[in-house]
Amino acid sequence: MHETVNELTKIVTEYSLRISYISEQEFSAKPHHHKWSKKEVLGHLIDSGQNNLRRFICGQYETRPPNIVYDQDHWVNFNAYQQEESKQVIALWTLINKRIAAVLERMPASSYAKECDTGKDVPSPHSLEWLADDYLKHLKHHLNQIIPNSFDIVYK
Repeated sequence: MHETVNELTKIVTEYSLRISYISEQEFSAKPHHHKWSKKEVLGHLIDSGQNNLRRFICGQYETRPPNIVYDQDHWVNFNAYQQEESKQVIALWTLINKRIAAVLERMPASSYAKECDTGKDVPSPHSLEWLADDYLKHLKHHLNQIIPNSFDIVYK
């Protein structure tokens, strides 16, 4: 978990700055009317972060694996990231990931194997350690959509 926390912290520090250099026009441009802009992709990462933060916390204390499901299209739509100031979206992404890193850093090793059900993966539930690793892979996958070729990763 320590490596995951260190990598997450490094990525957030570097990419919050790199993303802030993207022009408003490029950050908000939608490649197609039904596709997310780079700003909405970052918004999706905020939503994913919020849901995973809840998984990392609830998974440590609930006696049965919590079932925390995330419908990404609804979350991005209702949060209306496209209409928000880019600086605010970037700041929220940065803060939610700093919070995740803090929670993971303080998580006792005895909690790594505890589980959480995401409601859509088979097999499910997953261990909190697996979810933390998957969260980092997911983050890199979407950062590649914002700043192409940032990470050498294939994520499904």
